[in-house]
Amino acid sequence: MRIGVAPGALALAACARWGAAPTVLAELAIDSAAGAGALGASLRQLLADTGVRNWPASVIVGDELARLWQVQPPAGAARLSDLEGAAALRFQALYGEPASGWKMAAGWDAVHPFLAAALPLPLLTALEEGARAQQLTLVGITPQFVASYNRWRAALKSDAWFGQVHAGVLTLGASDGQRLQAVRAVALPEGASADWLAGHVAREALRLNLAQPARLQLAGPAPTAWHNSAGALACTLLDAAHGHDAKLSDAARLALTGIGA
Repeated sequence: MRIGVAPGALALAACARWGAAPTVLAELAIDSAAGAGALGASLRQLLADTGVRNWPASVIVGDELARLWQVQPPAGAARLSDLEGAAALRFQALYGEPASGWKMAAGWDAVHPFLAAALPLPLLTALEEGARAQQLTLVGITPQFVASYNRWRAALKSDAWFGQVHAGVLTLGASDGQRLQAVRAVALPEGASADWLAGHVAREALRLNLAQPARLQLAGPAPTAWHNSAGALACTLLDAAHGHDAKLSDAARLALTGIGA
C-alpha cells in the first residue's frame, strides 16, 4: 500500500504485482490547519472506509511538510554523532529553530556534502498511530523529492540535473556530475516556457558555482513543451512512458511517487 500526504488531503493507492499499474483506492480531504491530531484521525478514517488492514505501507509526504537541506561534513568527522551535530546546526541556521522537534535522516557521509531531510515529530506520530489503528506496518515515511530521486538516480546521466515537478513547484537536484550538491525549489510561473526553464537552471548553476548541466531529467507532470523544445537545455521526461493522468490529485500523485524503485 502507498499513502500520499499532501497539506490538504490524503490518498491511498494499491501497488499491483506482476507489473500491473497501481490503483488509487480512495482520497480524503483534510483541514490543513487542524493539526497533526486531525491528520491521524483522517488517516484512520481513510483506512477504515477502504477496509485496508494488515498490510505493509509506504508513506510519501509532500515536500511542503518536510525540510530538505545540504550538509557540509565537519573536518575530521569520525563518528555518526559528528555528522548528526553538523546537520542539526545547519538546520537551525537555515530555519531559525532547533531540530529537536523534527526527525532527521540523511545520506551520512564523513567526506562529501550530503542531503538531509526532516519531518516534524507530531506528523510522524499521527501517521504511525493512524496506521497502527488499522494494523498497517509502515515500512517508510519519505519526503517526495527523496522518494523520487531514489527512484530515478540510477537513470541519471553524469551531465544532467534531476528535477521533480509537483503541485506547481519545480524542485531541482543540482549535481556536479558525481554527487548531489544542492536541492532548490521554485514555484512555476504560469505558462513557464522552455526558455524560462533554461534561464532558471542557468541562474541556479551560477548561484551554486556549478557547471550548467547539459540536460535536465524530470519526474512528474512537467510541461510537454519543455521536452519538445529545441532550446539550449535538453529535457527528458523520465516517467513519460507511464503517462500523467491530468485528473490525478496532488495527494494521489504523492502516493504514486517512487513506484518501481
